[in-house]
Amino acid sequence: MKLDDALPEARSRQQFKAVLALREIVLSGDIGPGERVAEIALADRLGVSRTPLRLALGELAHEGLLQTLPTGGFIVRDFSPADIADAIDLRGVLEGTAARFAAERHDGDLDALRAAADAMEPLARGQGFWEFKAYVRLNQEFHDALLALADSEMLARSLAQVTALPFASASAFVQAQASLAESREILLIAQAQHRAVVDAIAGREGARAEALMREHAKVAQRNLRIAIKNKDFSEIPGGKLIRKEALLCRVGDAPSAR
Repeated sequence: MKLDDALPEARSRQQFKAVLALREIVLSGDIGPGERVAEIALADRLGVSRTPLRLALGELAHEGLLQTLPTGGFIVRDFSPADIADAIDLRGVLEGTAARFAAERHDGDLDALRAAADAMEPLARGQGFWEFKAYVRLNQEFHDALLALADSEMLARSLAQVTALPFASASAFVQAQASLAESREILLIAQAQHRAVVDAIAGREGARAEALMREHAKVAQRNLRIAIKNKDFSEIPGGKLIRKEALLCRVGDAPSAR
């Protein structure tokens, strides 16, 4: 490979590394909401050059975690519970569309989707932390398999942007749910929905599959309310990005909660 050919590849690797590390820094609260991102110091900290870092900053701004300043540069955004509720609602709409596409487009190979649902069945009834952790991993596999069956690059791109926001992904709230009996009970509801979605897709019932996945997102909103009520929200990844005065508001409250 020529040096000229290798340089773009190396920059791409650096950008990917920078995106992952920068997202972790933002969600951990190391750079607080409203705080300006110091590019030179951050480049040194991440061990990347300024160009891939700026591209990574632009990507996180596109995702919604950072805000571009009119004078140049970036600050970390904050969120209200209503913002997160909207993101979860959007995920429900997009995953509902994915379920409908899957029902209409699948070629009969639902093995990955069924395998994830089958493996989650006993875990949803377990009480241990490691069972819960395994459930969360398989739940993400289920959602990934659903998106793969939808066979839509445009849909996948839109979903990736929405789920990049704190608490909007299918696997959010691991720490918050693991020790809460109320959240563990909700897993049984979610698991029943997983089963119903598989059946609907297998039967090519697109409208039913779509409605089920939209309702499935409501479970995440309910879990968010439980987490806010019962846990120190700042200890949950991304929790420090939520406006402190807004934590008293429930997800799904009136627009004034924004």
